[in-house]
Amino acid sequence: MHRIMTASSIKDELTFTTSRSGGPGGQLVNKVSSKVMLRWDIAKSARITDAEKQILLQKLKSRLVQGGELLIVAQESRSQHDNKQTAIDKLNELLRKAFEKRKSRKPTKPGKSAREKRLTSKKKESEKKQWRRRV
Repeated sequence: MHRIMTASSIKDELTFTTSRSGGPGGQLVNKVSSKVMLRWDIAKSARITDAEKQILLQKLKSRLVQGGELLIVAQESRSQHDNKQTAIDKLNELLRKAFEKRKSRKPTKPGKSAREKRLTSKKKESEKKQWRRRV
């Protein structure tokens, strides 16, 4: 079982950069740097074990840039503070999903009524086609 990992446990390894954001804001959009980019280099992280690194690198490989660096962009709000919090929330959600245990599928067989329904529908189709041949 893995320990519960959150952004607060790795906060000293996170780097935040800001830039001008597109989207809502009118004239202010050209003046205020409200877009927040959160970067975390998973491969160089000292806070997580090698096993956890392998899990993260494998499960988040589509979101990684430059060989092991996770990039999360948040620009939904006009507030830089809100966007920073949104980026942290996104990271927490990614970490939670990456370490979540998947339920194993138990193979099942069709029930008695399902088998009977299938057989009766096959019989009806067969009779329908027989009537077509006779005419």
